[in-house]
Amino acid sequence: MKNILIIDDDIHIGNVLEEALTKEGYGVFRAYSGTEALFVLAGGKTDLVLLDLMLPGLNGEEILPRIKGIPVIVVSAKVGVEDKVDLLLGGAVDYVTKPFHTKELLARIAVHLRNAANTPISPSLVFGDIILNMDTHSVAVDKAGVKLTRTEYAILKMLMQNQTQVVTKSLLLDRISEDTPDCTESSLKMHISNLRKKLREVTGKDYIEAVWGIGFKMRAE
Repeated sequence: MKNILIIDDDIHIGNVLEEALTKEGYGVFRAYSGTEALFVLAGGKTDLVLLDLMLPGLNGEEILPRIKGIPVIVVSAKVGVEDKVDLLLGGAVDYVTKPFHTKELLARIAVHLRNAANTPISPSLVFGDIILNMDTHSVAVDKAGVKLTRTEYAILKMLMQNQTQVVTKSLLLDRISEDTPDCTESSLKMHISNLRKKLREVTGKDYIEAVWGIGFKMRAE
């Protein structure tokens, strides 16, 4: 089942979209603000995003560049050509103007999901001079291989997949459990400490930072 995230603070429009998508067999997630959308996207289970522009907090234009590797269809009342051009150049795969015809939107969704399925996904994640290869489960820092445990690799992968935001401890534990079962809340701090040390030994840089009381994130250069 393909999962679609609706980012729109208009409850009525969101309900209409959710009903239509559910009937087509899609799984549906909802987010009513830009900040909430980032938390949903951190779950890594979204196949396509329907993005409104007028959102509380972070608006659609601010959210768009933070969505990586997922097709985004902008659904907005803005009709200006310049708006459409800027957003398409900024990473959106399509632009649908409100009010929209549900059948047309569903057809566009089907096309972009099909295109995404036929587009090879890079097996590597990159952050500064760190390269993580998801095919070989290998990590290199400044071209030097770094040997990580299964748990350390899972933690680093999760942080690099969400490198522009803080990943909460609970979300980190929940997601990495899919790759490794031996990390618990009590041992997470130790695993991250060991990971930071191994990465730091190569270049002297600290790549991961703790955000007190919340979780961890990749350290901005």
